[in-house]
Amino acid sequence: MNDSRMSSLIAAILDGDCAEAVSQAEHLVRGGARPQHIVIQGVEAAMTALDAKCTVQHFNLLEIMLAGRAVMEVMKFLYPTGMVTAESKATVLVASLEGDVHDLGKNILKIVLIGGGYHVVDCGKDCPLPKLVEAAETSRPLAVGISGLITSIIPSVRQVKDALLLRKLERVKVIAGGAALKQASPGELNVDFVAESAFDGLHYLDRIAGGTHE
Repeated sequence: MNDSRMSSLIAAILDGDCAEAVSQAEHLVRGGARPQHIVIQGVEAAMTALDAKCTVQHFNLLEIMLAGRAVMEVMKFLYPTGMVTAESKATVLVASLEGDVHDLGKNILKIVLIGGGYHVVDCGKDCPLPKLVEAAETSRPLAVGISGLITSIIPSVRQVKDALLLRKLERVKVIAGGAALKQASPGELNVDFVAESAFDGLHYLDRIAGGTHE
C-alpha cells in the first residue's frame, strides 16, 4: 500500500496538486511511514523526475512553480514549526549560488535541518559568492550548504571554500548537493562533503556537530 501511496504522492507533486500531495503524505504517515522516508522516496524522487522532465528544450516555469508549491506544503506538513527546538545544535548557511534560480532543493534542506535542530540562515537563490561569504563572516556557521540544479554553477561552487579561507573561516565546512552537484566528488567540487539527499547532509552535520539525530 505504501508503494502505491508513494507513487500517488509523486504524481500529485508533479501535477502541482497541493491538497492531494498533502493528503497522500497524511495517508503515508498514518500508515507508519517516517517523514525521512517520505522525503527521500517521495519528495526527492518527484524532484528528480521534474529535473529530468524540465530540460532546456522543455522548460516549463509554471510547472516548476506549481510542483514547488506542492513540495513545500508537504514539507510543512511533515515538519511543522512546532518541531523546531528552542536551542539549536549549530548554525548552517544555505544558498543556491548566482546563476541558479532554483530553490526547491535548498528549501527542502532548510526544513530538514530546522527539523533536525539547527538554526538555518537562508541566503536565497541566485546568491552571489561575496554575499554568501559576508553572511558566513557574520553568522560564523558550522557549515555552508550549497544546492545546485544546473552544472554551470560548478565553477562557483569550487570557489566557495577558498573564499571562506581568505576570510579566515577555514573551520566552516562546505556541503554540496542537488541534481547537478551530487554526481561529482568532494575533490572535484573543492568541498568537504557531497550529500546524496537532504538527510545525508543532516547526518554529516550531526557527525561533525556531535549530534545524535536518527
